[in-house]
Amino acid sequence: MLSPLLIPILGICCGLLAIFGGVFVRPWFAYRHRRMELDAQMIAEKSAQYAAHTDRLEQRVRVLERIVTDRGIELSNEIDLLRDTGPATERLTN
Repeated sequence: MLSPLLIPILGICCGLLAIFGGVFVRPWFAYRHRRMELDAQMIAEKSAQYAAHTDRLEQRVRVLERIVTDRGIELSNEIDLLRDTGPATERLTN
């Protein structure tokens, strides 16, 4: 059934396959692993940059909200003063 010549051929093929795996496949996996590490590092750096940018934008929005709300209170007080003085001036002129 099995040819006696087939056993050494299979042994040589297995050896060649192991050599091929060691020479080509293992470095390829190491390359892919290193590439994923570098990509992850780059993504982490970008994420930190986006987080810092978001923090700066949030601070600017807080300042703008404070300006708007502070001015809004002052404006509201000015409108109230104008309302209070409005009828009094009409009474004086009538």
